[in-house]
Amino acid sequence: MNQPLPIVAGLRLLPDAFHTDVITCISNHLMRGQDIAERLDYLEGKRICLSVSDTGNSFYIRVARRRLIRCSSHVPWDVRISGKLEDFWRLASRSEDPDTLFFNRDLELEGDTDAALYLKNLLDSVEFDFDRHLQEVAGSWLAPHMRKIIERSTLLQRARRLVQV
Repeated sequence: MNQPLPIVAGLRLLPDAFHTDVITCISNHLMRGQDIAERLDYLEGKRICLSVSDTGNSFYIRVARRRLIRCSSHVPWDVRISGKLEDFWRLASRSEDPDTLFFNRDLELEGDTDAALYLKNLLDSVEFDFDRHLQEVAGSWLAPHMRKIIERSTLLQRARRLVQV
């Protein structure tokens, strides 16, 4: 994957705290109605560092009350995942499974062994349930109507293609 200039420029020009807030906000939204939120309990209080080697960015996140929040970069991390931007994209888009990325050392895990393995296995087991998410976000009355609108507008098919890139 060639790194899109706007993404790299944004990562280099804007502070890591801004990107961390974006990552946590999107992640917390996507976890609504998903099993992964309940499974975060094991990582309660753990500090996770995502370190992007080719752009020089580091994002510091803490797990608190089944949510991800930005934490200070001055506090030591418990688990660090490091790799290139492309490898993080492959992980996020599910175009490559986490086991392969970690086994090939495209992404590296460091720190608390138990927490790191739990996090890797958690990432590997994520199955996004769009209908449960929509139900949680929109409510039981509005969700079926939104689903029909989304299906008619082809947004769901576009999102699936984007993830498969």
